[in-house]
Amino acid sequence: MTLRSVSCHYGGDIVLDDIDLVIGSGTFTGIVGPSGSGKTTLLKALLGTVAPASGMITRRPGLRIGYVPQVETIDWSFPVTVSDVVLMARPQRRFAPWPTRAERTEVAATLERLGIADLGRRHIRDLSGGQQQRVFIARAMLGSPDVLIMDEPTSGVDVRTRHEVVHLLADLNDDGLAMVLSTHDLNGIATHLPHIVCLNRDIKGSGSPREVLTPEVLERTYGAPMDVLEHAGMPIVVDRPRDRADIIELRRHA
Repeated sequence: MTLRSVSCHYGGDIVLDDIDLVIGSGTFTGIVGPSGSGKTTLLKALLGTVAPASGMITRRPGLRIGYVPQVETIDWSFPVTVSDVVLMARPQRRFAPWPTRAERTEVAATLERLGIADLGRRHIRDLSGGQQQRVFIARAMLGSPDVLIMDEPTSGVDVRTRHEVVHLLADLNDDGLAMVLSTHDLNGIATHLPHIVCLNRDIKGSGSPREVLTPEVLERTYGAPMDVLEHAGMPIVVDRPRDRADIIELRRHA
């Protein structure tokens, strides 16, 4: 999937400006940037639910795309089981509104792959945050997509759940599934990804964490000075301290 000189407008406002991006087979890309930077619009453009005002998006014929929305946007009061949620992704057929045996078998296999095979009959609202996220990843994976697009997959979860989700996504990517996700979490998510795009209406930087997470690129992206330290061989992004004493303290804790 390739974006060439893509711009998107809402009314008279430019939300994305002249975006060039390639999502290749088996890649894993994180989109980072402040609120209102165009991350969700970029995901919608990749999904095809937002048409560009200019530029071109090309997808290879037959490309299958799965989508995982923010868990925070889900209505948890709706009385459905885990299996019901996953089955919502199946193709609709006019004369057969009920799932076939083959579809139920596919759902069971998908839940097994994601480590939640025993939760099929559980109500979705009774699950932990990590289990809920796995369910919506399972729904997106029904039909074996080539690309999985996720909007803030670790938003609002605790550190343990975030680690679970990150490891799950890494395993799926190792199996060949291409990933694109948006995130606000620079240190917990972005620094662990092979490819990062820093976005604020246009692309401010694109590359590996070491190439992109620099004070210069981060300031262009977020409009505020930031520093990048190193801990256990990985970059850590911090707000720029006000004086030298703060810098010494940050380095001591890193």
